[in-house]
Amino acid sequence: MQIRVLLFGILKNVVGQSGEIVDLPEGARVEDVLARYADRFPQFAAVLPSLAVSVNQEYSREDRALAAGDEVGLLPPVSGGKCEPTSASGEIHIVKEPIATAAVLGRLKRPQDGAAVVFEGIVRDNTRGRRTLYLDYEAYEPMALRQMQSLAGEARERFGVEGVSIVHRLGRLQIGETSVLIVVTSAHRAAAFDACRWVIDTLKKTVPIWKKEYFENGAMWADGEPFPEEIRSPGGTTAQHRASK
Repeated sequence: MQIRVLLFGILKNVVGQSGEIVDLPEGARVEDVLARYADRFPQFAAVLPSLAVSVNQEYSREDRALAAGDEVGLLPPVSGGKCEPTSASGEIHIVKEPIATAAVLGRLKRPQDGAAVVFEGIVRDNTRGRRTLYLDYEAYEPMALRQMQSLAGEARERFGVEGVSIVHRLGRLQIGETSVLIVVTSAHRAAAFDACRWVIDTLKKTVPIWKKEYFENGAMWADGEPFPEEIRSPGGTTAQHRASK
């Protein structure tokens, strides 16, 4: 059977391409895909414990059985246009143009809101002491949108807030530009602050968006935060053991 494998971030450099069609025997599982790449690429085996895997744009464990036509995403830790329609409870966008913070905030605020909390992630001019020239962002866009929608819904339920908007920009960003915008509105400020912090912290760990940093003497994919245990491809399990044989 044939499946489609997509590679993102640093994995594109390791494998030398962003995706390919792979032939697998019937009954193959996610772990067989991981073992296949770990056998071919020593660098892939080295990062295997930190990877997450998606099947048809949903996070998946390594023991999941695959079917012909499945789309498997191999996802390094995330660093954090298409868009979803605007609604009264917020909007979720992935864009390739500058983010219009004031416009997003204006669309979300309602008369019953007592608080609006805005977070903007800004491109800074240095990383660990090295002068940064600019950044490039890429995403597994359909899956990223779904994850962002899920975050917004969970934030509303978990914190009791009224509105949540999330906008992330892709492509080349210059110093000082906004890469991600979170806006939360609520009747009370405490809930809005808590929800906004939770959304950006969780987005940075779980939404498949990566950044490449460009310096005067080279470029590198940014180290992402580790995936939460429940979605990370577990290190030291069958796939890693098989790859080391």
